[in-house]
Amino acid sequence: MGVTAKETTLIQTRMPLDVLDADDFNKRVVMGYEDGTAEKGLEADLNLARSLIPAGTGLLRDFSYIAPEIPYYISENCTGCMDCVTECPDTAILAKAIPKSVLDADLEKISDPAERERQRRNWAQTTKYWKTYEKKNDEPAYFGIFIDPTKCKGCAECVTVCDDLALKMVSKTSDNMPNYTKDWDTFRTLPATPKKYVSSKILADMMLTDPALLYVGGAGSCAGCGEATAIRMMLAATGFVYGQENIGIVASTGCNTVYTSTYPYNPYMVPWTNSLFENGPADAMGIRLRWDQLGWKKKRLWLIGGDGAMNDIGFQSLSRMLAKGSDIKVLVLDTQVYSNTGGQASTSSYMGQDSDFARHGKTQTGKSERRKELATLCIAHPDVYVAQTTCAHVNHFYKAIMEANEYPGPAVINVFTTCQPEHGVADHMAGHQAKLAADTRAFPILIHDPRKGEKISERLSLMGNPAMKEDWYKDPKTGEVYDFIHFARSEGRFSKQFDKDGNPSAVLKMAQEDRLKNWHMLQELAGHR
Repeated sequence: MGVTAKETTLIQTRMPLDVLDADDFNKRVVMGYEDGTAEKGLEADLNLARSLIPAGTGLLRDFSYIAPEIPYYISENCTGCMDCVTECPDTAILAKAIPKSVLDADLEKISDPAERERQRRNWAQTTKYWKTYEKKNDEPAYFGIFIDPTKCKGCAECVTVCDDLALKMVSKTSDNMPNYTKDWDTFRTLPATPKKYVSSKILADMMLTDPALLYVGGAGSCAGCGEATAIRMMLAATGFVYGQENIGIVASTGCNTVYTSTYPYNPYMVPWTNSLFENGPADAMGIRLRWDQLGWKKKRLWLIGGDGAMNDIGFQSLSRMLAKGSDIKVLVLDTQVYSNTGGQASTSSYMGQDSDFARHGKTQTGKSERRKELATLCIAHPDVYVAQTTCAHVNHFYKAIMEANEYPGPAVINVFTTCQPEHGVADHMAGHQAKLAADTRAFPILIHDPRKGEKISERLSLMGNPAMKEDWYKDPKTGEVYDFIHFARSEGRFSKQFDKDGNPSAVLKMAQEDRLKNWHMLQELAGHR
């Protein structure tokens, strides 16, 4: 359970506020793990017995040894779109916009002309932050992207999402790594991005601000993890509006609770707790009631869980929470498998998917049941805000989080989160696969807002899906049909459903029909059929 230094925890205990000394913990415990002496020399104490970890200890974790490559920034190609910063699952790449006069003065302090020029090349004069302000006769800002070498796992997701070719992967060498460390130190010592350069119309700009950076990295998630990006973005949107002190998290046991609390590392800068796999909603209901008793009704409480926790074993608890109308927001990390325990099939898995307990073999050809649609089930509950989205649809995701926070009642955000080892995709493909899932009707994006009207057709929007009134989206340049079989070809979990000539199996055709039926139902509910 993560707690901020010297403040009460999410659960109400009678322990003194100074029981957990964050500075002492970092020096004694975290450094013990960093230098390898912890397992032999650290005593079992009260904090360990209570599973307490101070906020943000993940900042001290060093991943620089696990990948042979690291992103390299090409400033002349950068447009300042922030896609790389947004999509990084490890908070390993951040950005700043610094006024011209401030940065020029800082660079002049560097005595070595070669080093001064090298650092100047880290900054771009983009249209967004430079030319636009020049036209307004206002001071322009340099824009820079910086990589934290201790947090980067080398997944290359940032390179994949950068359409401007402003990033490329390079090999780590004894010559370039000291520069990364030096540049990151420079980034940390520079002042924060002034508010005037943070556009309220461009939601991705939130991660230019400190209040949005509430997931500091250092988590033990897989390289390129699709889940971690969703958590970062949810916290960014919530923290930007409500502030660090007004957020709490309840997490259902799963991958998200493992990689965020691998003792003694905690990436969160907000209080959080986790309970059993199936009763996160019940835990959250108790906390929400206590918070309301204390007059903390404006604090945002987020419940996090995977599709196994929310769609399977914990669905009854979730349903009760929704029926009660509790002001709790739910982030469902939908990987379509029980990722944490080896990739077993869940009711969120797709038909034909090869997973533990639904293996493709001589008598069974992958999962035989149809996928259970959590978003549709939640819409069936009275007055629940529901969104189905992906991190690749940045504005749609952020809009859903912000509207969920504003909504006076329960809200469920179901997010497609690529699990690289279980889906059978490369580390850098989380965003690509998430967008493809929406384009191929495998995972249509939607927003259901009860405030929009009395009819479901008034409340439900399918905006953001391509070719909303058609069965399938067709690439306008190539004419290629983006159907479910097209999606299945891109992931290893469906590889056994194709013969040596690439022809899909009968089971995969049935899975495609299932996806089309689901899409038709959503079209009908939204008034498009």
